[in-house]
Amino acid sequence: MSSASVAARLRAEQWNLALVVPLQGPGGVFGPSCEAMGELAARDLNANGGVLGREVQIEVVDGGAPPHEVAERVNALITQGRIDAVSGWHISSVRNALAPVVAGRVPYVYPALYEGGETRRGIYCSGETPDAQIAPALRWLRDNAGIRRWFVVGDDYVWPRTSMQAVRHYIRELSLELVGSRFVNLGRGDMRSVVEQARASSCDGVLMLLVGQDAVEFNRACARHAEEGAFVRFSPLMEESMLLASGAEATRGLFVASSFFSSMVSTASMELLGRYTKLHGPSAPPPGSVAESCYEGAQLLSQLTRRSESLTEFDTSEPISYDSPRGTVHFASTRTVQPVHLALADGYDFDVLTTLPKAEGAL
Repeated sequence: MSSASVAARLRAEQWNLALVVPLQGPGGVFGPSCEAMGELAARDLNANGGVLGREVQIEVVDGGAPPHEVAERVNALITQGRIDAVSGWHISSVRNALAPVVAGRVPYVYPALYEGGETRRGIYCSGETPDAQIAPALRWLRDNAGIRRWFVVGDDYVWPRTSMQAVRHYIRELSLELVGSRFVNLGRGDMRSVVEQARASSCDGVLMLLVGQDAVEFNRACARHAEEGAFVRFSPLMEESMLLASGAEATRGLFVASSFFSSMVSTASMELLGRYTKLHGPSAPPPGSVAESCYEGAQLLSQLTRRSESLTEFDTSEPISYDSPRGTVHFASTRTVQPVHLALADGYDFDVLTTLPKAEGAL
């Protein structure tokens, strides 16, 4: 048998997933844990028979490169027949670049938190959205911490800009006040001036729509100017690696809403962390919510493949429910319903305070 024939046979026995995760830029802080979690996801799927009997292999793609370059790389992999599906944590600008490249060719599960509203065929979104994450957290902070006057800081791209439209609605609905906002260039924001502007607004709290290292720099800037007066911070995108990078002094008064924290006490989450540590050792990158979303993406692809008995065409006419480290996840073609928790940063970890109520219209 020729080497080409052997390669073709082996390829037919594999299911290759392009794991698009940031290895550079502001989101690069997530890269090591995302890669590590992707390896665990593949191992767990293979331990349960793979995907329709095929062995799962991971192909890491740098999602921190410019979106058009990410799309070109994924397009090449599809054209060469090297991947069967796409997933991984990456920003919405990358998703928008990938959508036309992937459509009708291979399945694409987008597990990152995002702005909501994705309806394009063949894109299966399972991440948190503002109606389930930001809105109930603003209500809780109003009722339990008296936070009514908000300043918003965000990176200048799709997720923060579109989420801001929803935030304006929530502010009115909850009888809150928006006292200012500032959008900065992704990876190039002057966080000192943003902190000064927020303080000048006399806000009670700052809503952070910042990615990775940008949020870290904002936290550090807040710590450097703590003597000038403090405000509560709330973020829907903050995880353990970002706490480590920020430093304990820079995370005081920081609230976070997410479907997963590594400090969650549940059988599924603790078992996940146990397998992660066993595979990678105690010094592995901290597996926070961003890394866990990579695990979710692979699991959802497996669930959809198994139910549809197809590697390419998925039946989403009826919701699908499954247990995950997040809890019970209900996925439908128009929305995903899953537990969302509110936590307070405690040094380099999170103290989970409550589970937020589900958004209206939830399954």
